Amino acid sequence: MEINSLKESKVDSERNKVKKVVIPIAGLGTRFLPLSKILPKELWPLVDKPVIQYIVEEAKNSGICDIIFVISPEKKVVLDYFKKYYLQKSPKLEKTLKERKKPELLKELINLEELCQNLNFSFVLQKKPLGDGHAILQAKDLVGDEPFAVLFGDDIVDSKIPCILQIAKIFKTCQKPVVALQRVQKERLSSYGVVGVDKIASRLFKIKKFVEKPTIESAPSDLAIVGKYILTPEVFDYLKKTKPTKSGEIILANAFSNMIEDGKMIYGYEFEGEWLECGTKDGWVRCSFEFSLKNPKFSPQLKGILKKLKYDH
Repeated sequence: MEINSLKESKVDSERNKVKKVVIPIAGLGTRFLPLSKILPKELWPLVDKPVIQYIVEEAKNSGICDIIFVISPEKKVVLDYFKKYYLQKSPKLEKTLKERKKPELLKELINLEELCQNLNFSFVLQKKPLGDGHAILQAKDLVGDEPFAVLFGDDIVDSKIPCILQIAKIFKTCQKPVVALQRVQKERLSSYGVVGVDKIASRLFKIKKFVEKPTIESAPSDLAIVGKYILTPEVFDYLKKTKPTKSGEIILANAFSNMIEDGKMIYGYEFEGEWLECGTKDGWVRCSFEFSLKNPKFSPQLKGILKKLKYDH
């Protein structure tokens, strides 16, 4: 009996590991027009690699091996970026880089190939952008009956421990949905989804309600929702039942609210790290600037430019 119980425990432990991530990138990218007409915002470079690569790296560094993109038909180019064994399929490119003595460029391609190793990429189409909840719902069949992560492409966290790994550690204990949270200044709360909470422990909260873009007066806290979650398959049932908004969108926060009304537990975790938002042009510029200053390859040159500009003005 004890041996059987131990085996069952190991099976349950393996089943409860977060091995899949859903990455919704089917949005129109209207905030980045006109360039987003041609190039998806997820492929915009943040310093020396595209924004979406940071998201995939976060997933892999958190122990996730199955990457599920929710895309629009126009964004299949994002999948092309992560095609495995690119150099094996393009020996001409490898030969050209060697002949031109460009080892640093060859290394960049090899690094991307190594990132893709041991990762399984799949995708599902969201033909119309009908809300974040609708996007996640499209991945139901690929997720199956396992817990899974959700990472939105606009939110990058600069931290020693990957943000989604921090949340996954909370999930391992509670086995309930966990939402990434960070405190923001009161005057900025109207731009975010905000939660009302009961504090459980340091950085850990029980979420009581979700409020979308509240006024300063109506905000239930200063904890904003970041686009990173660990969810259980139960969320799909609630997304199916969630009433669309007037514009026809299915919103994940509304599904969460319905879960709470039914007595379901949802946790929030105030993660450690700096939240960098890349969902707007000014946010992307700011993130590029900050990451460039932290990058040893580009920082000295950038600091030199800033120093020169200071003296010139």
